[in-house]
Amino acid sequence: MTKRQKNIVLILGFIVVLYICYQLAIQKTLEQKEQYNTLTKEVVLSKNAPKQLSLLKQKEVYYDSLLTKYQLDGSSIQNNLLKVINAYAEANNLKVVSFLEPHITTKNDLTIKTYDFTLQGQYNAINQLIYQLEQQTKFGEIISLHFEKKKNFRTGRHYLQARVLLKSYG
Repeated sequence: MTKRQKNIVLILGFIVVLYICYQLAIQKTLEQKEQYNTLTKEVVLSKNAPKQLSLLKQKEVYYDSLLTKYQLDGSSIQNNLLKVINAYAEANNLKVVSFLEPHITTKNDLTIKTYDFTLQGQYNAINQLIYQLEQQTKFGEIISLHFEKKKNFRTGRHYLQARVLLKSYG
């Protein structure tokens, strides 16, 4: 064998030895290091578990208080909205003429519901109900409020109707 052939065999032998070392030792060492890192992360998370649990309980209490404050119990928003409107209408001499099914649209993975209802009664009472819906109960935002003066031809009396569109996200 010539020196050149010996050098080529030596280089190829060195590459084969490096590959075998990687397969037998280095690869397993890297796997053990990765496993060690994940286990240390789990230990840190388990040490923080009681603190995180107490934070989650505080958040739950806070969100429950928000739900009761804005009168949102476990049923659907539509039922809650109708309940609030009816309760206010009974107390303030308003009449709910119609309450239609919500119009539902989806845009960019966001569901938008538009509730359409019509009220009949005095202007101030309707305005106070709209204020309560938008500011105190947080059902959504009023996107349209259309007042219309109508006449009952049987009795000859005029009355006020308001068509309301309320937009809610979620």
